[in-house]
Amino acid sequence: MASIFSKIVSGEIPCHRVWEDAHHLAFLDIRPIQVGHTLVIPKRETSYLFDLSGEEYHSLWSAVRTVESKIRSAIPCQRIVLSVVGWEVAHVHVHLVPTSSIGDFPFPGPGDGGSESLEEVAALIAAANRG
Repeated sequence: MASIFSKIVSGEIPCHRVWEDAHHLAFLDIRPIQVGHTLVIPKRETSYLFDLSGEEYHSLWSAVRTVESKIRSAIPCQRIVLSVVGWEVAHVHVHLVPTSSIGDFPFPGPGDGGSESLEEVAALIAAANRG
């Protein structure tokens, strides 16, 4: 089944487009964190960021950079905060949120990350062979 973003790409669902090229689309988030909150997506539906090919991955970040520059030129802000969560919609998307302070973006505070020690977790990740 096509994601809501694939339906936006195909024109089945309207959006407020701010930029696109042959492989990417950028449009305003319908539930913005701040004015100018924009999503950048690859037009080809892929659920997980790291399932993109290397070329697609780098191309996406180039598109994100292009859109970031446009947002910063149009919306008064000091920085654009990026977020790639990956659970809300099963279609890769990068959130670009204009901000002027850390309070402009809901950022989680310190958490309990689990009962493992930092040394144990670092060793576990460092020893992993995947990839």
